Amino acid sequence: MPGLVVFGRRWAIGSDDFVLPGAFELLVRLVWWVGILALYTVHKGQFNCPGGGLLHSYLLVLLVLLASVICALSALVYISMQGTISNPGPRKSLPKLLYTRLLLYLPEFIWAVVGAVWVSDSSVHCEKTVINVIIGTVIASWVIIIFTIIGVLIVFDPLGGKKTFYLTDSVNRNLESSQSGQLLYNVKNTATRVWEKRIRLLCCCIVQDDDHRVAFTSIAELFRTYFSDTDLVPSDIAAGLTLLHQEQDKMESCPKEPEEVLCHSPSSLVTDDLDMELENAAHYMLFAAAAYGWPYYIYTNPFTALCKLNGDCCGNRPTDSDITGSGRHNFHFGSILKITGLQYRDFIHISFHNKIYEIPFFVALDHKKEAIVVAVRGTLSFEDILTDLSADCEDLTLEDVLENGFVHKGITQAANYIYQKLINDGILNQAFTIAPEYKLVIVGHSLGGGTASILAIMLRNSFPTLRCYAFSPPGGLLSKSLADYTKHFIVSVIVGKDLVARLSMPNMEDLKRRIVRIVANCNRPKYQILLRGCWYEVFGGDPDNFPTELDGRNQDALTQPLLAEESLMVQRSPSYNALEDESHLNSPPQYPHLYLPGKIIHIVEESSSRRFQVFRTHSTFIPKWISVLFSCCIK
Repeated sequence: MPGLVVFGRRWAIGSDDFVLPGAFELLVRLVWWVGILALYTVHKGQFNCPGGGLLHSYLLVLLVLLASVICALSALVYISMQGTISNPGPRKSLPKLLYTRLLLYLPEFIWAVVGAVWVSDSSVHCEKTVINVIIGTVIASWVIIIFTIIGVLIVFDPLGGKKTFYLTDSVNRNLESSQSGQLLYNVKNTATRVWEKRIRLLCCCIVQDDDHRVAFTSIAELFRTYFSDTDLVPSDIAAGLTLLHQEQDKMESCPKEPEEVLCHSPSSLVTDDLDMELENAAHYMLFAAAAYGWPYYIYTNPFTALCKLNGDCCGNRPTDSDITGSGRHNFHFGSILKITGLQYRDFIHISFHNKIYEIPFFVALDHKKEAIVVAVRGTLSFEDILTDLSADCEDLTLEDVLENGFVHKGITQAANYIYQKLINDGILNQAFTIAPEYKLVIVGHSLGGGTASILAIMLRNSFPTLRCYAFSPPGGLLSKSLADYTKHFIVSVIVGKDLVARLSMPNMEDLKRRIVRIVANCNRPKYQILLRGCWYEVFGGDPDNFPTELDGRNQDALTQPLLAEESLMVQRSPSYNALEDESHLNSPPQYPHLYLPGKIIHIVEESSSRRFQVFRTHSTFIPKWISVLFSCCIK
């Protein structure tokens, strides 16, 4: 639902978000109150010790104060349970109850200070049990106060004041006026700065230079644009994802026609080609995995990896290999040797250097396949994440190939970095001098798969016979023209419902629209959705059939926003339009559609249980060629 407005500003919490935390605090307060009442009853008439009079008064006031807090919490939880996510009407009295509850923190704080002073008074000589209980009471009071302050800081929205104004007055304001335009510009500028500060805080552990600052600003602008047209709080998003997951499982359990977004490739792609490419992919996956170095090797060999690596790394390092970057390259290189099964002399260049837009890679000779392999590492650091999130599009113009094409900005810069190393530093020349008859193969996983794909495009003219195997590359990578061009030399391998291969800005826009729709039109309270969703995710069972306002509506009507949905939209998004709004339908999309590179092998599990099984039977995986993999929809 729209964020709660109290103290004249919007907060990143809804009026229906007080059920679970309020119920937990209510339970703690009840146990606390019963314990203090039992203590008072047992020791009644025995407060004649030095300081006992003050203790008697302290316990009485504490009982009354706790009873008041319990009453306020009970009312707060009860009201927060009413209504639905998009129908906050039954909860309209909640801000007043919240003010009352917050007001009770003042006497509670004062009484916590009094209790601390009484406990620290050396002149008090009452029974030790009573003193220990008072100490526990004081500690509990301070813990609750501290956690409340932390909670307030978490749900504080730096844009609350501006966003509330924008929400309440947007209907009456004339956006054509210069004053309104300037206000909107200021709000956007402030939002960008807020996101930039958040990103800087998350990346505080890395050295920040000019490249980082440019990336921070670009990513902040991307986040600001993405979240600017909705008024959802984090718990709404969690509820929406839970509902979408169950809705998807219900759809998969019902017989249905094949999805349009999952089309088989032409029949000319015969089974023999698929088997051959699968064999090559399985072989080169070892190189893509080896690029991760010791973290991957330890992950796959948790009990023996360190012993094996220690034994190997104590030996002499090769002197004929070019190893750069990272003081831990002994472990990295030892892991690469173990995973690939190559010898020291087979490596031409190994780089563990890692900055934003500059990712590790290695070049090696694969004598089994007679190939020079360039393996690019995937996401493994904050710098890599920043490269992933630099998701703006930029033109990629290649001579004698295409007029132009759109590509992922951050991944393209990473590919250009490796290209400069391979060509300008003479790494590939050195490799082909050693093995002139070998072919060039570029591989990578995740971020490395996307980088390898764009690198292959850059090197295609110089090495016409090169091949590229991209394992789970990002979905938002290449424009349609470039994706079609790469089908001659790139093979992408996707396993099941891998998330990375479906990541793109159009998909994220579609996900946002679906969350808004299903959240706004579910007729159950949020706490029921979250509790049932947690149970479903952990223990499984049948998807819950939550009734919604979407039930019984025809397909045409489902394309139009409902009133509840529009209440969650700050402004009209290009991805969220009514059918009759022709001006929006004819406008260009906010994000261009980007696609996976090359031909796509999709590997799915034939008869898989969605839930974790302790005694899991042997699974059968079926590979198949597909032409388009979820380029426009999340499924």
